[in-house]
Amino acid sequence: MFVAQLTGLPVYGPDGESIGKIRDVVVTLRPDHQPPRVLGTVVELATRRRIFVPMLRVTSIDATAVTLATGSVNLRRFTQRPNEVLVVGQLLDARVTITEDGANAVVVDAAMELARTRDWLLGRVAVQSRNGRLGRLSRRGPVRVLRWEEVRGPGVTDLARLPQGTAQLLAVFDSMRAVDVAAALRELPAKRRYEVADGLDDERLADVFEELSEDDQKDLLAHLDEERAADILGAMDPDDAADLLGELPEDDKDRLLELMEAEESDPVRRLLAYSADTAGGLMTPEPIVLSPDATIAQALAMVRNPDITPALASMVFVCRPPSATPTGRYLGCVHLQRLLREPPGELVAGALDTELARLPPTATLTDVTRYFAAYDLVCAPVVDDADHLLGAVTVDDALDHLLPSGWRDEGLWEPHGPTEGEA
Repeated sequence: MFVAQLTGLPVYGPDGESIGKIRDVVVTLRPDHQPPRVLGTVVELATRRRIFVPMLRVTSIDATAVTLATGSVNLRRFTQRPNEVLVVGQLLDARVTITEDGANAVVVDAAMELARTRDWLLGRVAVQSRNGRLGRLSRRGPVRVLRWEEVRGPGVTDLARLPQGTAQLLAVFDSMRAVDVAAALRELPAKRRYEVADGLDDERLADVFEELSEDDQKDLLAHLDEERAADILGAMDPDDAADLLGELPEDDKDRLLELMEAEESDPVRRLLAYSADTAGGLMTPEPIVLSPDATIAQALAMVRNPDITPALASMVFVCRPPSATPTGRYLGCVHLQRLLREPPGELVAGALDTELARLPPTATLTDVTRYFAAYDLVCAPVVDDADHLLGAVTVDDALDHLLPSGWRDEGLWEPHGPTEGEA
């Protein structure tokens, strides 16, 4: 999908409501000349305000329109962050050299490709040769579509606006697991740590936040301006966001909750109503929920989502509508192994485990750990007295609270990322 073809396309919500028009695409550069990762799009509203829409919100792109998974978008004005590049605004017309023959060219377009990881990458660029004698673009110069790694040049490699050491760190961190990035951040001086946080996109920084200790989380949160802090909390898993907010003074917690989008703050508020060491406080309110008329194939498609943790993907829950928590009547669960044994066309209702015990939201941490030990499971349903599924507790949630305070800072593993000196 070439970016120039996207520019000007209308953007619609899932119900066909008009949101705005595509004006640009935002990417982040990666190390070793790997194709840049597409973070999202810049959408211009009818009011001419430009906002950022993450690619995770995009469900379909065709020649006539872009459709989002939700009609609710963050209306804060788009602000370009360090290490982000605007494809139309900065990359097009950049001067490059074609590595195969050393010819000079300029970028006239760039193509987005969906990788196996479900990330969008800027994998190809369309370039047009330059007239060597006049130093101007030839009117009839050939346009060639090349892979990203087949071009070099200051127009591509010098677009990041960060101190060199920070830019190198961001490039290396892009290919590392969030837990290893968090471990590496702890070894950096405060100034460089803040620069890296400023350079990471919201989704990536949220992933890293979830792997930091409470003290490090609060330190970085205090560094961010309140609007971005609210965006980071909204991008975190609700249970992790609730844990962090629960450690803040009441005034700060209430102010950040007000700044978050309603669809992101509502599940967090529900979790904050429970004690942090109960099933209600430990659970995630976003498990995999299906209606009884869903097929085995649909269930397997949902557990294949790489954004879902292995523990949460080990079980799907079947409920009457509504499917958002708190759901309609909880009917039972289907284990992943059972899904793999059943014909794809069969209904999940025929594979239900209705005998598995449920956890009430008031179950203590000790109750939760005994549950996992007794049933040899890594995921458990949390159901209220009225048979509504409230969420699911996973074994990693329990371990996080069982380990001693500050365990993330004790160097239980050696991060494979760079140190300040190596950068």
